[in-house]
Amino acid sequence: MARRKFEAIGSTADIAFLLLCYFLMTTTMGEQSGLQRRLPPIPDSNQAQDQKVNRRNIIIVRINSADRLFAGSEAMDITYLKEKIKEFLTNPTNDPNLPEKEAKDIEGKTYMVSKGVISLQNDRGTSYQAYIAVQNELVKAVNELRDDFSMREFGKKFSRLSEDQQEIVKKAIPQNISEAEPKDTGKK
Repeated sequence: MARRKFEAIGSTADIAFLLLCYFLMTTTMGEQSGLQRRLPPIPDSNQAQDQKVNRRNIIIVRINSADRLFAGSEAMDITYLKEKIKEFLTNPTNDPNLPEKEAKDIEGKTYMVSKGVISLQNDRGTSYQAYIAVQNELVKAVNELRDDFSMREFGKKFSRLSEDQQEIVKKAIPQNISEAEPKDTGKK
């Protein structure tokens, strides 16, 4: 009698092991996702190391340790950040305080491309939620500009374009976001 109980327990363990193996082999793990950022190219050894960027082409977005947001020199609520960045990158009125534009030949057509760079700086005490919320707003601004450009040029949203068309849009509306090392601004 004891022998039969042992065999029943053994077969149950075998079934549980087989089920575990089955689920491990058939289940897919979630894809890793992160913030997409383009790193600057490796400088050519013949190229000068010190490249000056015109001050008007940079907007500094800061988040302090109290999660207060500053874009340029003004404090602002995060709900206005996307529009501020869109205005900065497009410079619709050719304001001399906003970024320059340069004519670039992309796939045989000339487009005016902004030289604007968004510099994101945060304090070591900045909360992760505030940091991600600001990142999301910056990316939303670029994505909306890409959608607008895609609609004008191709009559479709950016996500519905072919890979070749998306590359054209990415070159015409670059996502230039630079992140500085976090600082301790709370300590003096």
